[in-house]
Amino acid sequence: MNPVRTKQVDVIEEDFPEQPKPRVRDRIFRTARELFYRHGIRAVGVDTIACEAGTNKMSFYRSFPSKDELVAEYLRDQEREGWAWWDEVVAPHAGNPRAQVEALFDAMVTKTCRDESRGCALANAAVEIPDPTHPAHAVVEHYKNEMRQRFRKLACEMGAKEADALGDALMLLWEGSYLTRLTFSCDQGPAHSAGKAARTLIGAYTGQPAPAPLPRRRAKVT
Repeated sequence: MNPVRTKQVDVIEEDFPEQPKPRVRDRIFRTARELFYRHGIRAVGVDTIACEAGTNKMSFYRSFPSKDELVAEYLRDQEREGWAWWDEVVAPHAGNPRAQVEALFDAMVTKTCRDESRGCALANAAVEIPDPTHPAHAVVEHYKNEMRQRFRKLACEMGAKEADALGDALMLLWEGSYLTRLTFSCDQGPAHSAGKAARTLIGAYTGQPAPAPLPRRRAKVT
């Protein structure tokens, strides 16, 4: 073999090392996450998850003690993503609670109007898992309680007359908008109007209606 060519091959192999294969546990988790969100938690069994992940039930139970524990971990992951998204949306409007709430609702409308959206994973789980002893139930409860407190805090910072009532009204609108996405297309469903409804609520509780949009400038006629 030509020694120069051998050296060149060695360099290429060093520059482009073989990517390590995902761990079995990671494959199972990613697969379950996609299936749970797309089809629902109850509709997806351990056999389906293992098969779609390219493994078997023995490997599944080596990675997770039970399906219930996997569901709880899936929802904790969704919770982390949810707060990261929330914080990113409100960050540009620091110090302006009204703008933060309006930005959240506008971003939520955009998010739920994507074709692949099935609404809030934790709200969907709450419907599927009413059992308070299920390990996932505490995850959902913690997330929703934190969301309620955040909306109430923002309402208080806006100077609303009944801050807790406004916070709860905003949360009801938020939750309802997500859930109606499961039965209506966004263009024709109630979720499409969530941003406008949030502004109306804020105006009613603060006595400060949202400012009217600026009129469009007419194009100059030449």
